[in-house]
Amino acid sequence: MFAQQPQDLVVVAGQPVTLPCSIPGYHGVVLWIKDGLALGVGRELIGYPRYAVIGDHGSGEHHLHIQRVELMDDAVFECQAIQAAMRSRPARLTVLVPPDDPVIIGGPVVSLRAGDPLNLTCHADNAKPAASIIWIRNGEVLNGAKYSKAFLRDGRRESTVSNLYISASNIETGQIIFCRASNKAVPNGKETSVTIDIQHLPLVNLSVEPQPVLEGNLVKFHCSAKANPAVTQYKWAKGGSMIKEVSGDTYEVIVDHSFFTEPVSCEVTNPLGSTNISRNVDVYFGPRMAAEPQSLQVDLGSDAVFNCAWTGNPSLTIVWMKRGSGVVLSNENILTLKSVRQEDAGKYVCRAVVPRVGAAEKEVSLTVNGPPTISSTQTHQAPHGEKGQIKCFIRSTPPPDRIAWSWKETVLESGTSGRYTVETVSTEDGVLSTLTMSNIVPADFQTIYNCTAWNSFGSDTEIIRLKEQGGSQDSLPVAVIIGVAVGAFVAFIVLMGTIGAFCCTRSQRNLKGVVSAKNDIRVEIVHKDHNAARENEDHSAMKHINVRTPLASMPIFSPQPAFPGRT
Repeated sequence: MFAQQPQDLVVVAGQPVTLPCSIPGYHGVVLWIKDGLALGVGRELIGYPRYAVIGDHGSGEHHLHIQRVELMDDAVFECQAIQAAMRSRPARLTVLVPPDDPVIIGGPVVSLRAGDPLNLTCHADNAKPAASIIWIRNGEVLNGAKYSKAFLRDGRRESTVSNLYISASNIETGQIIFCRASNKAVPNGKETSVTIDIQHLPLVNLSVEPQPVLEGNLVKFHCSAKANPAVTQYKWAKGGSMIKEVSGDTYEVIVDHSFFTEPVSCEVTNPLGSTNISRNVDVYFGPRMAAEPQSLQVDLGSDAVFNCAWTGNPSLTIVWMKRGSGVVLSNENILTLKSVRQEDAGKYVCRAVVPRVGAAEKEVSLTVNGPPTISSTQTHQAPHGEKGQIKCFIRSTPPPDRIAWSWKETVLESGTSGRYTVETVSTEDGVLSTLTMSNIVPADFQTIYNCTAWNSFGSDTEIIRLKEQGGSQDSLPVAVIIGVAVGAFVAFIVLMGTIGAFCCTRSQRNLKGVVSAKNDIRVEIVHKDHNAARENEDHSAMKHINVRTPLASMPIFSPQPAFPGRT
């Protein structure tokens, strides 16, 4: 009978195992059966080099020893005594296979871009039974992994796959994450790890020193960057235009006003891409024209709108004024003149002031379309018998359609008529029309001349007179001198006659019936002052002298006019 029979055993692949079989007093043939098949007769197990029957044959010991158990040894074994017709109970030999070393796909360093979640896959293959996988970070098991198992072709071993998801907010670069696989063959498990490498575009900071800075001074730009992978290139630009002469992380330049509006940019590149950052410089600069005002030509009664824009730093002040006037018309970019009149025409100034930095101004013109306006000296001088000129200056927008001189029955617009010639010259400010008279005669000094101009908006007329050169108000004409002399002489005669009459009257006052007839005599002296005639051609100087004297004793003088043909 059996003293020892094989028992169910569990063994890890690679280890030795002995299945006991002891039949004391039996000296016959002993067979070992594996899954119903005999391994061989007697103690020689040909074809199974790892198998051997051991023990004292004489004592009936027929133990089956297996070196380095393999998966194929996972079977049911029996020990049979052929001559005694005895069989041991079946013994199940279970072979445990530890998993291969676990593998994390993408390890040992797993790189991902900043902001992306982390997905890790770990697999443990060729295990019997299937391996269990856990994830560990900082000594703590990470939950939430998903598992899957699959049998291999031998139908005994299995592979296990575990997928771990970690959100971007829950992962940091440099962290180490372990994958541990275990089964009954390796209760303590096998593990592997990966290091997390979070890669990112360059993180860039651009500094500008000093700020604020006055235009014309040196400024230093420094571009500091943190990048994973490392920085491979720096590029600089201003206002979108590349600065080819600079390639490092520092840029030095003397700044002008353009740096206030055109930012300087630094572009830093690594294998993942580029990061661009830009900065404006707080440059202090005086006013610069941004929108230039335009001169205007508007119709009388219309609105005139000027627009003027400046840039400056710090903030500037805008002032609109009319040239020659200290009145501020506006402090805005826009100046609006409502229902303009002709006197509104002129130069206007848009002035900008940047405190403590500078000032600038721009002048524009306002031209008002309206009737012509004529300006002229009302009296011109010329010498008798020579050439003389009278002029009128016409300001007119639009330009005059017609300019005419008229006197007496004559109208002359251009060219020559007899002694008279009209010339018209255009200037920047208007039109100058000149009437030239040759061989001036006294009648020319008595004539009224009209200068008239027309355009589509209306007309204007100026009356001009010609005065003899040298006949100033302080130099009396010959006619006046003669008139005064005659008047003085007549006055003297009247005075002497009055005295004589008085004396005769006293000497004969006692004579009765003697009466001297008294006659009233009125003497009028008229002289026409040429200067006064310019003010009022009907004005005359008149003197009245009343005397009491015999008509026969009163001489009467008729003064001659100072100039032939004059009264």
